[in-house]
Amino acid sequence: MTRLAIKTLNKRSLATACRSLAVGDPILAHVYEKHGTPPLWDREPGFPTLLYIILEQQVSLASAKACFDKLAAHVGNVTPHALLELNDVELKKIGFSRQKTAYARHLSEAILEERLDLKNLHRLSDEDVKAELIKLKGVGEWTSDIYLLMALLRPDIMPKGDIALHAAYQKLAGLPSRPGSDEFVTMAEKWKPFRSVAARLLWHFYLSERKRNE
Repeated sequence: MTRLAIKTLNKRSLATACRSLAVGDPILAHVYEKHGTPPLWDREPGFPTLLYIILEQQVSLASAKACFDKLAAHVGNVTPHALLELNDVELKKIGFSRQKTAYARHLSEAILEERLDLKNLHRLSDEDVKAELIKLKGVGEWTSDIYLLMALLRPDIMPKGDIALHAAYQKLAGLPSRPGSDEFVTMAEKWKPFRSVAARLLWHFYLSERKRNE
């Protein structure tokens, strides 16, 4: 595999990295040849995106989007101040669980109290970004990985514990069972330095197959 020096992904570098991965991996080559370059799936760095990713934990993408859209419709600009002005009953009506209400409040307070500086995370290494985010209540490896991959567009992140990725790889590789989180992280080592690109290709396959079967 050609070792390209890519600090952050954009549509052009994503396409280049896809071609590079396809040369060295027959499974990803199959996805690339059948479905083409995946979307960049980029998100604006900042509070709304990190909150949205927290809402996506352990629920369907549709449920998380509905909850976030209701919040945005209710407060207008989604900011830490705006969220903290809502009481628990209002957040529950919007769709926040008790647990995610606590996580959202903790995140908002951390930003307002300057314990977390989202604006400067882009200056940090992948490991240091994760270390900062994981300090937050309710932010684990998957959430910090998704923020790195989609908001900061880092090229070499494999989200730990993403069931869709595990399911896609199981089907493509013809495995008898779905890989576990740690097992899949180990498997993904072969896709360095473009694990974020491999993840996008696997999501692309997963979503394309699901749409085809609807």
